[in-house]
Amino acid sequence: MSTDTPETEAPPPTFDSLPLSAELRRAIDELGYTHPTPVQRAVFEPAVRGLDLVVQARTGTGKTAAFAMPLIDSLVKRSVAAVQALILCPTRELALQVNREIEALGKHRGTRSTAVYGGAPMPRQVEAIQNGAQIVVGTPGRVLDHLRRGTLDPSTIRTFVLDESDEMLSMGFLPQITEILGFLPAARQTLLFSATLPADIRRVAETRLKNPEFLTLSGDHVGALEIEHTVYLSRGDKLSELMQVIEVENPESAIVFCNTRDETKRVANALQQQGFAADWLNADLAQNDREKVMAATRNSEIRFLVCTDVAARGIDISHLTHVINYDFPESAENYVHRTGRTGRAGRTGKAIALIEPGDIGNLYLMRLTYKVKPVERQLPSAREMKTRAESDLLRLFVEAFANRKTHPDDLALARRLLSHEQAENVIAGLLRDHLGARPEAPEEATAARRAKAPRPAEVRTPIAPPAARTPHAVVARAPIPRSADPSAPNAAPAPRPNLPAAAAPRPERDRSRGERERPRREAPARSNGRGHSADLEDLPRYTVSEATPSDASAALTPPAKPSPKPAMMRDSVEDAESGPDNPGVAEIYVSIGRRDGARPSDIQTILEQNGLLAEQTDYIRVRQRNSFVGVKTEYLEKAVAALNGAAIAGKPAFAEPARQRD
Repeated sequence: MSTDTPETEAPPPTFDSLPLSAELRRAIDELGYTHPTPVQRAVFEPAVRGLDLVVQARTGTGKTAAFAMPLIDSLVKRSVAAVQALILCPTRELALQVNREIEALGKHRGTRSTAVYGGAPMPRQVEAIQNGAQIVVGTPGRVLDHLRRGTLDPSTIRTFVLDESDEMLSMGFLPQITEILGFLPAARQTLLFSATLPADIRRVAETRLKNPEFLTLSGDHVGALEIEHTVYLSRGDKLSELMQVIEVENPESAIVFCNTRDETKRVANALQQQGFAADWLNADLAQNDREKVMAATRNSEIRFLVCTDVAARGIDISHLTHVINYDFPESAENYVHRTGRTGRAGRTGKAIALIEPGDIGNLYLMRLTYKVKPVERQLPSAREMKTRAESDLLRLFVEAFANRKTHPDDLALARRLLSHEQAENVIAGLLRDHLGARPEAPEEATAARRAKAPRPAEVRTPIAPPAARTPHAVVARAPIPRSADPSAPNAAPAPRPNLPAAAAPRPERDRSRGERERPRREAPARSNGRGHSADLEDLPRYTVSEATPSDASAALTPPAKPSPKPAMMRDSVEDAESGPDNPGVAEIYVSIGRRDGARPSDIQTILEQNGLLAEQTDYIRVRQRNSFVGVKTEYLEKAVAALNGAAIAGKPAFAEPARQRD
């Protein structure tokens, strides 16, 4: 008999394993870091010694802190009020993100950093540099502008960091990077970080670095093997098929990738019309609007972010559960980069792709190159869609009765009923009686699931404190306002309107992919002429929920017996609601209803535009011929004034305080 005892797994090392200063350690503790990641442990000491490094590590493994910690702790001298470190990033979003993390880590050591990128005022950036910025984080184009103008003195730069190097080379930044290197002192340290190590990266390392040390950890291709991959063969109606897949898969939060800019807008608008919190991101979007979209995504206000490869470069969203390839990428490397955005830091993740016949070759090339073997599935059947609808109703019932006290006699009767041979028939009859009195319940259940926001991201690697979430009384979030730009395609004043159900005649299907997005600014892309045999009008029509999840029990309450209407009560008023349920809440009657195309989000948008926040609204119930809005009593007059005469679903609305009903 063996007497060997099983070895206990060693606990992960803490930050005590790194020789950090007290100020940096204090900042790390405040940020909530507990254990350094492998890339952080591997990089710290050789970076502090001044070695040139080429680091391969997959996206989302803590690479920013890996080079930020040695910079803040040792490489940047606090007594020198000049730029000592230059960090290049492929996108503006990543530059801002890196700068925020450096500021958070260096706040107790007094390290000053600034971000420079295109689309932002140049004078403000020049002022930040002249005021003693010690670390500059920027995009290649804007950094090169500063160097050429002499507003950035390269003579004091001692450390140069290339973040997401493979991304920058694939975006065509190599000539700009080469010119930037020509401005920098020869006696410098270079840290090169990359998710993959293609031949171009190795060539740069061999020609531009001094005896570089290669640190190879897990690349993005390893991360791709750790998540679940699924492909659905499209029959041609991709927009409708995407909705079917989302209904069945029910992602908590996802990035949806498209190959063209026009498709991002089309897909995002379709998702919004179906009640999902979605928005789009591509090169047509102004910088301030990009930042609004990214902030909303980080704060878990957007469930589906629809974007192109170029727009998504450098985006770090830690809480994604799914990556959906609405358009399959044309290179295997792009597929790996896309799917590397989910399943980070030990989380589970899933990649979904809609495959057209023309994508089969790229699919097999990806399988051969990276040994990723997706599971091939059929598009959801009618039975699967019905199962999803039944699950939505079941969830609505469970939530409605979760916090209600149950009488022991009722429980005893329920148990006896469940043991009876006719139990299913009796329960089915009770459900039919209840749902017959509340025919909108299935639509409410579906809409509540669709409008469910992602869970807030864990404070695992915080960059900045997330904004406090405001509870919304409606289940569909209005689109984020955009800046009006007459020169941009589909420009419209903020907020953007949803795409009409029948926006355009259906063109003949064109096999062209449309204009691909380019890393540099270019003229707005023309419509790619790529049609679908199913327009938005062909999608199943769903009604947005009339009750919030917290009001689920009220949504399931059978309608009270109608009481005689006062003489002046309009015939359009339906007495199916018993008025406000909470004290201190007043009810408003609105003459526009579901048959007019009204949705809770339309009413909520009008209230917010007139200064009434979501927490001041108790509920919005859109009925067939009219709507009822519950607001806190002190805001009744303001809300009535905002809604009376407002255009809801394109029609002027009449609003007044609802009459009391017995």
